Amino acid sequence: MGKHRRVPPFKKRHLTRVAVGMSVALTGGTAAAPSALADTGTGNPLNAPAADVPVTAWAPVEASATGATASKTPLEAVAEGLPPVSAEQLLAIAEQQIGITENSAGGGTKFHSWYMSSPRVWETIARDGGNVRAYANAPWCDMFVSWVGEQAGIRPTVGWDAYTVTHAEWFRNNGHWGAQAEPGAVVFFDWKGGDSLYGIDHVGFVKKDNGDGTITTIEGNTGNGNVEQRVRPKSQVVGYGYPVYNG
Repeated sequence: MGKHRRVPPFKKRHLTRVAVGMSVALTGGTAAAPSALADTGTGNPLNAPAADVPVTAWAPVEASATGATASKTPLEAVAEGLPPVSAEQLLAIAEQQIGITENSAGGGTKFHSWYMSSPRVWETIARDGGNVRAYANAPWCDMFVSWVGEQAGIRPTVGWDAYTVTHAEWFRNNGHWGAQAEPGAVVFFDWKGGDSLYGIDHVGFVKKDNGDGTITTIEGNTGNGNVEQRVRPKSQVVGYGYPVYNG
């Protein structure tokens, strides 16, 4: 069923990992130096960049007990002030990548290059170990999903990671996880048909629910090493993460 790997490129470590990040409102300029935070399962919806990285592209708003965002989930609060993007617009960006293929080593795509040059790579290295170069030929289905979210301008609610299990946990921990196939949802697969997040093998975007027990998806790092549109059985779906869209 393809060559996907569900483990991070470096270590099989779920319970004791340490993530680098912050959970503060950012309004532009550069971020303050992050601190090392034990991953207790509470999630970090901002996934803030490393020190001295410009963050003018997004300005999340913190929820408060008296403010307008008080009734919103963490991801919805983060989405305040972002450019309006619909699920259809994000899927159009994903579709434009169909046909992109990896090299003979299993890497070399623009999705690898983007992730390796992003501040997120240092956060995932701090969590999983390894080095930047090791991502050059790493499994890239989640890099593709993360890249599309970045291009759509809604990275804070699509999330960004190279490890599908952690990405799914992030959606779940922030209250944006469920079992309904919706256009633009991030879909996580277990080829064995399990329902545990720790069994996740692969990730992509839902294009539509076909109404016959299958979904049409757009995915990177398919078994053919490409970005492709696929039809997948829902029996292989562990769950769906829901970014925040306009409309």
